[in-house]
Amino acid sequence: MNLEKIMAVSGHGTLFKMISARGNGLILEDLSNRKQNFYSSRIHQFSPLDSIGIYTLNDNIPLKEVYEKFLSCETVPQVYDEPSAIKEFFEKTLPEYDRYRVHIKDMKKCLKWFYQLKDMGLLTSENKEKDEEE
Repeated sequence: MNLEKIMAVSGHGTLFKMISARGNGLILEDLSNRKQNFYSSRIHQFSPLDSIGIYTLNDNIPLKEVYEKFLSCETVPQVYDEPSAIKEFFEKTLPEYDRYRVHIKDMKKCLKWFYQLKDMGLLTSENKEKDEEE
């Protein structure tokens, strides 16, 4: 699972793949419709998914590790499920997450990105990757 070139852009609900960097912004490909556009760094903020994590009581857990835990679960709630079901899932899957700093909107965004990446085949478990290499 390589989240290095996958970006979240402020003001946009979908994820993007970085194609090229310029001095004043990035050329990104929308993962939902495969259209490429230039996004100015004056207008937008860019967050590589590789640098995003979930707050825990000790330190942050990188999103990559969070998604690996999600992949090992039998059922993952949908974004539109009840907030109580989403919180219960996070408590079961990531018992060490910080309940004061991780809000329901953060959990929903995490789940939304998870399903986007999973639907596009960009999420694979580490075990599958090792088996393919061998």
